[in-house]
Amino acid sequence: MMIVPVVVLFSSSTHSGAVLANEGPQLLLGGRFLETYSAALFEGRGFSQEVNGLRMMLNSLLLAGAFAAGKTLVSMLAAFALVYFRVRFASFLFMGLLVSLMLPLESRFLAVYDVVATLDLVNTGAGVVLPLMASALGVFFFRQFLQTVPQELSEAARIDGAGPLRFFFGILLPASSPMVSALFLVLFVQGWNQYLWPQMVNSNETRITLVQGMALVGRQSPAGFALAVLALLPPVLLVLLCQRSFVKGLTDGRQ
Repeated sequence: MMIVPVVVLFSSSTHSGAVLANEGPQLLLGGRFLETYSAALFEGRGFSQEVNGLRMMLNSLLLAGAFAAGKTLVSMLAAFALVYFRVRFASFLFMGLLVSLMLPLESRFLAVYDVVATLDLVNTGAGVVLPLMASALGVFFFRQFLQTVPQELSEAARIDGAGPLRFFFGILLPASSPMVSALFLVLFVQGWNQYLWPQMVNSNETRITLVQGMALVGRQSPAGFALAVLALLPPVLLVLLCQRSFVKGLTDGRQ
């Protein structure tokens, strides 16, 4: 049930637009693979004719990488503060973070867009990434993991004269590498699939992502099907290559 739609998607991308318009999606392969994928990757699109599939893929990689790295770092620093510092009302702050998980992301878009526009970050990479960097789910996972780290480590580091940042980057971060890898993978896929927020805050054609590009070239066109196939590849390959560390990070978070 999961694989058949992907097969249909790939097979349809190898047929002409006339076949797709008259007969709909195809299960069998056609003979226009090279022509369709060459056009999807290299042919200029949009009003400026300056954006192509390769440019969209690069934009998606930059967005997903910055999205995942920023969220992972902010989540771990927040969890570090909640666990190792005497933060007033830390329990209530953590409960507030958990409550925010119940709110759909789209419910905050208008208010966040107003802030981004006020800071003159519309049509910039920072405007796309910065508002999405906070992750209550990431804080939750890291907090649960850090609470299992023996207190003797922090006491030994304090005796050795290590400050909070040295303890964080020198001890906690290496010890948390399986959890960091697992969360980075989840957030990378989430960032790669972002559509609505980049669509709202960015109108520059040269910055559109691969997911946005499917709407630009037409979802029912051969090039649109080809871009959909290309959009599937990086997350699937990343999950397959990092499957072992992903499972290890989610189950125990230890090396």
